[in-house]
Amino acid sequence: MASLVRHVTFDCSDPYALAQFWTAALDGRLEDGDEPGDPEVLVETAGAGLLFIRVPEGKAVKNRVHLDVQPQDRTRDEEVERLTALGATITGDHRNPDGTGWVTMTDPEGNEFCVERSAAERAGA
Repeated sequence: MASLVRHVTFDCSDPYALAQFWTAALDGRLEDGDEPGDPEVLVETAGAGLLFIRVPEGKAVKNRVHLDVQPQDRTRDEEVERLTALGATITGDHRNPDGTGWVTMTDPEGNEFCVERSAAERAGA
């Protein structure tokens, strides 16, 4: 049998704080026992586990890997607005006049991710 992806791991300065952002963003839950100050914090989501690990160095360059998130119960634009309110920042707006495209954002520690259109938007609903 082939390997499975168990977690997507993020290096960060404050694992608990960044996990709080992603828990809210993805409607996830923290692993039992994870607390502020922990060197590692795990967020379980419907899609994949996200593991946040404290490292001493800051982020210096663009991510080589990033998450693409797709809203399930709202539009892409509503999701961008919600994530901005949670602390994300828009770094690239690739939305097109016909409604296609995506938005590139960063989480509170500068990790890039993209927000795609919802399945309903893709289907033309």
